[in-house]
Amino acid sequence: MSITLHDPLSVWSAEGESVRDLHVAGVDIVEAAVPDAERIDVSGCVVTPGLVNAHHHLMQSAFRTLPGTRRVAMRDWLPVMAAAYREATIDGSLTYAAARAAIAEGLLSGVTTVADHQLNWPDGGDVGRDRGIEVADGVARAAREVGARLVFVRGTAGDDARVAAASADAIAEELAPARGGLSIDGMVQVAVGPAGVHSDRRETFDALADVARRRGLRRRTQANEQVDTEIALARYGRRPIDLLDEWGWLEDDVTIAHLCDVTSDEIALLADRRVTATHAPGCDVPMGWGISPVRALLDAGIGVGLGTSGGGSNDAGHLLADARLAMQVSGLVGTQLDARDLLTAATSGSAAGLGRDDLGGLAPGMSADICVWDVSGVSDAGSADPVAGLLWMSPGRRPRHVIVAGRFVVRDYRLVSAEEAEITAALRARVGR
Repeated sequence: MSITLHDPLSVWSAEGESVRDLHVAGVDIVEAAVPDAERIDVSGCVVTPGLVNAHHHLMQSAFRTLPGTRRVAMRDWLPVMAAAYREATIDGSLTYAAARAAIAEGLLSGVTTVADHQLNWPDGGDVGRDRGIEVADGVARAAREVGARLVFVRGTAGDDARVAAASADAIAEELAPARGGLSIDGMVQVAVGPAGVHSDRRETFDALADVARRRGLRRRTQANEQVDTEIALARYGRRPIDLLDEWGWLEDDVTIAHLCDVTSDEIALLADRRVTATHAPGCDVPMGWGISPVRALLDAGIGVGLGTSGGGSNDAGHLLADARLAMQVSGLVGTQLDARDLLTAATSGSAAGLGRDDLGGLAPGMSADICVWDVSGVSDAGSADPVAGLLWMSPGRRPRHVIVAGRFVVRDYRLVSAEEAEITAALRARVGR
């Protein structure tokens, strides 16, 4: 398929801004128009790269606004969520139904790639090869059906180290067997990641690191939220970053989510090790779990992406809304961030943390993942800077069109390959709500 987006108000990416037409041939962005390309009028619109949600827990979208999960410490939140998972029974049908809803929600708000840090498994982690693949395949099948790119992170939350490693190896072989954990078409990627030092011991970090080295997978974990720091100090007398350094998890293939409670010395260490970070304000701010000092991370040279985290804490998968929140609260922990800082985090910053230099930009040769935002309405009236206005104005805005790998997945605000009502009804039926 070939597409030309013509007469945009602005075309923005971290590489720069212009008013040029944007051209797509097949799955890539190209320099010049292709004969017989479909011409789409995008006058009055800002065109951006597709947003990259670098940290989500898709299954939690089946468990939003549960009683006992609001205005509580993380140590109290975790067992309430775990009980809900046990009641629902974790299997491929649950991860499929939840992922379809969460991924559709993301696409409708401009998210073309989502990293799903799946931490919970049947029977507390004793999943066996087939059951683990069933859980992962449910998510991957949902992503392919709805039309988004997926990074499936085989996570753990207290699993047996050998079981977690064997499961990660089997899932990588099933979903993306080539070295680097990427499917042939680039639509599915596999990574590994313990939940954090609060739940997983060194042997689990070691075992998953071994799988990552053998298969060339990215590594991801979470650190320095409320419970993480508390448990690390109580159990080891050390802070999480110190432990991750000792355990070999401060390296350039590692991305750490949250990083709310970090010291200047820890920031310097992360920068020296070339670790990347993922900011998740839509989870951490409303739950009272902290605010990551993003400006300090950026100033130290740390690449920062953006994620929503899961439906059990954020309750939404709207990455642009979280970028807006990140901009608004950033002044509470340092210098306020600019709108373009957060747009960069939500696109190329997130993509870099996933090791994907083909995503998050609009240069020729990059993957054609694109959002078209109509800013011609009254909610954007009076704007002197329509790019910054994507964040400052119209909270909860949705893109008019979304293209993934050169194919429309949202057109005129509607999903192309699925029906919202059917997705919603199927999830309600699966969880009994």
